[in-house]
Amino acid sequence: MLYPDNVEAEILVHKPWFIGLFFGAVLLAFLVFDMSGTPFGELMSPVIGDPHQGGLYGRFAVALVIAVLFCINLIIIGFVPFRIQVGMVWLELLILFLAFFDTFNLSFPFIREKVPILIAQGLLTTIYISAISSVIASVIAIIVAVAKLSNNGFAFSIASFYTSFFRGTPLLLQIYLIYLGIPQLGWVISAVPAGIMALSLCVGAYMSEVFRSGILSVDRGQWEASRSIAFGFGLTMRKIILPQAIPVIIPPIGNMFISMLKDSSLVSAIGVWELMFLARTLGQSTFNHMEMLISAAVIYWIMSIGLELIQSRIERHFARSKVR
Repeated sequence: MLYPDNVEAEILVHKPWFIGLFFGAVLLAFLVFDMSGTPFGELMSPVIGDPHQGGLYGRFAVALVIAVLFCINLIIIGFVPFRIQVGMVWLELLILFLAFFDTFNLSFPFIREKVPILIAQGLLTTIYISAISSVIASVIAIIVAVAKLSNNGFAFSIASFYTSFFRGTPLLLQIYLIYLGIPQLGWVISAVPAGIMALSLCVGAYMSEVFRSGILSVDRGQWEASRSIAFGFGLTMRKIILPQAIPVIIPPIGNMFISMLKDSSLVSAIGVWELMFLARTLGQSTFNHMEMLISAAVIYWIMSIGLELIQSRIERHFARSKVR
């Protein structure tokens, strides 16, 4: 836990202006945006009457009651342990999201019918493309990072030119250049390999800077000590430098993998039947666009949460190893 026990409750008790500010913000938000037609207004109508018929007074009554409930909720959360706070807030935000999506009048039978197709084909293709691209990008990033740290002008020039181009142009443009440009050289490349190549080269350019900064975070004396015991470059990297650089590298690399998972949706532009492509195609034929887009968003979100949990577990593992 980052803060002393009950510090949140102490802030709420001794800083009433904070509650007043929060109350005013919630009240203003629900007055500016007409919430009378939402599940909030329907929830409060048996208590305070129909907001539609009450006009401005009805809207104000709904906003007032909701603001009071929000403030009471905030005070209660401040007195429970940290983990329970997180669980309560996540649950409440999830309920708000579901209430927001309910206003779209979604066709849930259509979602139940099409989601298995999204998972069976689109999800597997997305994971396949992202996994292969992550491995290739990691290899490229390590090679480029080492080249940019070397004293060889030729290697440094090629590495810096590569990172400058792929970090300086949009990923979608790179996908089109590879998919439409390579056939001009006489090699016809299909959509999936073109997408993997573009993702690997683009993300590898960004990851190379992460690896380079991680290697530079290791004290230079470690290099000198390895030379004194006749370690070669490869052995020094494997045994001394990378084990110390990995704890620094893991958080940004984890973010890069999550970003790649979402950026893989761009390969739908060249006809790859991944998650985003199927979501647009299945929703377009029956004009159920929101049903499929929301379903795809939830699937992407769940995958990202899974990667975040894996990342946090790896971080804790290396943190414990560093303590030992």
